[in-house]
Amino acid sequence: MKINASTISLTIEDVAASRAFFVDHLGYTERVAAEDFASLTREDAVDVVLLQRGIEVLPPEQRDQRASGLILAFTVDALDGEEKRLRDAGVEITMPLREEPWGERLFQVTDPNGVVIQFVEWTSPN
Repeated sequence: MKINASTISLTIEDVAASRAFFVDHLGYTERVAAEDFASLTREDAVDVVLLQRGIEVLPPEQRDQRASGLILAFTVDALDGEEKRLRDAGVEITMPLREEPWGERLFQVTDPNGVVIQFVEWTSPN
């Protein structure tokens, strides 16, 4: 199997709010959008599709579900700079920057629909 692209599809309450968060703070661009749908892309990351909860394109058993219990993680360089950039932009840091003994440095933010976005930088384990 050859995978040509990767996309994560998130069912949420307010597509416009998450679309704005991903575009304004995470550097995504809008590929296509409608009132209850947005397809976002970024050259160096997984594409994101935002679906309005209840949208009829989903099978009936999936329409009322929403994104929860997942973490969208991005490995980045200059983690401290990213944390400062987001904080300076008014984004709440919902898990402060920390370093794990296995060499992972990370912090988290949460978008307006509760989607947790984690930023990670790997260092040498302690």
